[in-house]
Amino acid sequence: MVLDTHTHAWGPPTSDHPWTNGPLVENSVDSFSVETVYRGEKLLEDMDAIGVDEAVVVGYPICDWTDNWYTEQVASEFEDLYGIVMLDQFADGAADELRRSMAVDGVLGFRLGAICPYDRMWETFDPDVSWLRDAIDETEFWDAARETDAVVQILIHHDQLEQAIELVETYPDLTYAFDHFGHADPTVPPEESAFGRFADLAAYDDVAVKVSEIPHMSDEEFPYTDMHDHVRWFVDTFGRERVVWGSDFPNVSDVASYEESLTWLEHVDGLSETDREWITDRAFRDLAGL
Repeated sequence: MVLDTHTHAWGPPTSDHPWTNGPLVENSVDSFSVETVYRGEKLLEDMDAIGVDEAVVVGYPICDWTDNWYTEQVASEFEDLYGIVMLDQFADGAADELRRSMAVDGVLGFRLGAICPYDRMWETFDPDVSWLRDAIDETEFWDAARETDAVVQILIHHDQLEQAIELVETYPDLTYAFDHFGHADPTVPPEESAFGRFADLAAYDDVAVKVSEIPHMSDEEFPYTDMHDHVRWFVDTFGRERVVWGSDFPNVSDVASYEESLTWLEHVDGLSETDREWITDRAFRDLAGL
């Protein structure tokens, strides 16, 4: 079995769900190899073509970033697709909104964009922002996350990891997954930089890291060997049981095929077949309780 923990899908704009993220449409979607509207049916077709059995559809902020209509729809409609929604933990009623989303069949948790300025969420990245520290005080929201067994997925820059450590120290009984190598590139040495703070997070059993979006992290073409040291460091530090693969397809389709976003793992020296089985399937199933 292969489980892709990081994909995206979105429906067409409607009067109830207009596309509002101009930078995403103009600078990203138009460069993808897929159609401008990328539905769950097409994702399943593309998965089948490369041997991916199941996938997690992570909320895609092409509409208002807290509009989770399509993510919830595909999670409930297709048995081979799960959902991760996006929520504003500062909003009035955020805890109840989390409970409502988690009651939808197939929804596993929510994602926070800690790398984004709060007032320009999912429009741009800024590793100097620090609103995640303020979010720690939203105790009702985190109580709801605990109550619903939500996976807390976070996109954070490696220079912001101190904030992540503070969050996990405050709520150590939640389940966490950190995306996209902490947005480290090949020039960031795993052990001799802020990236090494991931080791502090590894001390918590319910924290996992995602080796996802590697075609964008790497400065090389397939199989992205300049990022393989980071993969091996994650496996050494967290164990294969808490290292999770995700493609970030079709976001990466501007530079890579879906197949390339999976099969690069076969070229990482030092990984056994059993390691890859954990990374591409079993690790996330254990983390999310599937």
